[in-house]
Amino acid sequence: MILGADGDLIGLWGHIKRTPIPDWARKFVEYEAKANAMHKYMAHSVPDLLQTEAYAREVLRQGQPWCTVEEIEEKVAARLSRQSLLRKPQPPLLWVVLDESVIRRPVGGSTGMREQLAYVLEAATAPNIEVQMLPFAAGAHSAMGGSLTLLSFENAPDVSYLEAGHSGELVEDRVVVARHSYRYDLVHARALPPEASAALIRRAMEEYETCAAPDLT
Repeated sequence: MILGADGDLIGLWGHIKRTPIPDWARKFVEYEAKANAMHKYMAHSVPDLLQTEAYAREVLRQGQPWCTVEEIEEKVAARLSRQSLLRKPQPPLLWVVLDESVIRRPVGGSTGMREQLAYVLEAATAPNIEVQMLPFAAGAHSAMGGSLTLLSFENAPDVSYLEAGHSGELVEDRVVVARHSYRYDLVHARALPPEASAALIRRAMEEYETCAAPDLT
């Protein structure tokens, strides 16, 4: 059973119940807290676990314009609190493939994007974090339908998670999870190596510095 009743999970579950995580994402967050490896293809945005506070706030503000300022701040705090998973004594592996569109869209304007991309580059220096870019030049690929996460556990089967803007689907069926894993492997095979990926991110940062991308905040 993945969700064994150890002390870490009991403490996290108390936190989850108090934070504004949507119902469709709660089970995924439970699994995320127990994973020893996470493999992600992100089609539209930096993954929650690597977002700066400013980037998270802008993503939530634009995606949920009906929320009050107070509600947005609660959601930002809940999202940032999950990043503590990466700072545990034995943190999970986080391997991310970012679509190039993620770094080309100036969320929060040029200044905010430079800060976010710098944060991603810094995070990628950690021994448990890898970041690769899937460039536009890769063309059509197996995960064009949207973002995909695969979670692996020490003593339990893998699960996968498909995410859209305001919905998510947690998949536990082993056959379907294996298919999603194959899709991720195909995307990973098309991605740039880590050093070339970092160079592409740095070039994007330079363009935000020089190209007068408008700050829309």
